[in-house]
Amino acid sequence: MARIRIPSTIVILFVTVQAGFLLFMYARYSSFMPQSGEKPSQVHILILSSWRSGSSFVGQLFSQHPSVFYLMEPAWHVWVTMYQNSAKALHMAVRDLVRSVFLCDMSVFDAYMPWKRNLSDLFQWAVSRALCSAPACDSFQRTDITSEMACKTLCGRYPFSKVEEACKTYSHVVIKEVRFFDLKVLYPLLTDPSLNLKIIHLVRDPRAVVKSREQSVKALARDNGIVLSTNGTKVEDSKYKVMQEICRSHVQIYETATLKPPDFLKDRYLMIRFEDLVRDPFSEISEMYKFADLSLTPVLKSWIYNITHGQGPGKKKEAFKITSRDAVSVSQAWRNVLSFQKIKKIQEVCKGAINMLGYQLVDSEKEQRDLSLDLVLPRRQNQFSWSSFNPKH
Repeated sequence: MARIRIPSTIVILFVTVQAGFLLFMYARYSSFMPQSGEKPSQVHILILSSWRSGSSFVGQLFSQHPSVFYLMEPAWHVWVTMYQNSAKALHMAVRDLVRSVFLCDMSVFDAYMPWKRNLSDLFQWAVSRALCSAPACDSFQRTDITSEMACKTLCGRYPFSKVEEACKTYSHVVIKEVRFFDLKVLYPLLTDPSLNLKIIHLVRDPRAVVKSREQSVKALARDNGIVLSTNGTKVEDSKYKVMQEICRSHVQIYETATLKPPDFLKDRYLMIRFEDLVRDPFSEISEMYKFADLSLTPVLKSWIYNITHGQGPGKKKEAFKITSRDAVSVSQAWRNVLSFQKIKKIQEVCKGAINMLGYQLVDSEKEQRDLSLDLVLPRRQNQFSWSSFNPKH
């Protein structure tokens, strides 16, 4: 049988071309794969707080930003569906839902909303500007400041699939949650390479929180039961047992983040006090935006000024709404509304948190009513953020 002899130069050329093609294909494939050490393209911000602490307001500061996809308390669906469990038992389910939302995977809601659904089936969807503007809804532009009422009227019938579609088009995904009571529960998210997670821990004077909670007793009764592990029984927090747990959680979160924290928390935790925010909104908001890699726009500056310089503290029926109010007056209202007997009890169950978060205890009704006595202590060096940030006070 005759043999075909191929010149060595042709063999070398063939091998060279083949190797080049394989390298080209590998490089092209690798461009679609996340590189080790690279951060995900989106920034993920978790606003961590408790009920009636001003977190809805802080949520709106992010929601109205044109670069932000925002959801308010998506874990509400977990608690409503599994209300016979305790808050601790639900931590894992809440964390898994939050992770999926951060990754814009809204199929996680199938377990809690199995029916065919629209945008309006998602808890507090209308406070999200991202769900009231393109591509979720055609009625508003991303740069618009949207209102809950207008959004409900115009956007509620859009399909639920728009939530995921919209989420994927934003550089920042921000979630506000009040259903985490332990920072260590979030460690798997903070070490997840698919997330670029930062935590803003919002706190408020517990005495002011109680005053605000008293305006919303019925609305909070089911959540109280979950916090106190009552197997589904609704509870009114007349003995401040829920407040005790809330205060304990703030202490735990703060201590975990600042006293010998793990390396992966560096530059990823920021504490904000509501009182500082309402006294000097632009400075505090600028600090939060810097932390989140966002810029303050002229439209947002104007809106923030108007929303914090209204007349009076707001009406009771507006307890869960963001309306224009005298924000400083709101933060001090508890001093004239609550009895000194209640104040003493709250201070008893939350003394550790009050001291740690930088508030002054009162020893008499006279001190309580004397508004010239400032009960919000100056922020101490490095008390509320990592050393890489420059404290203002």
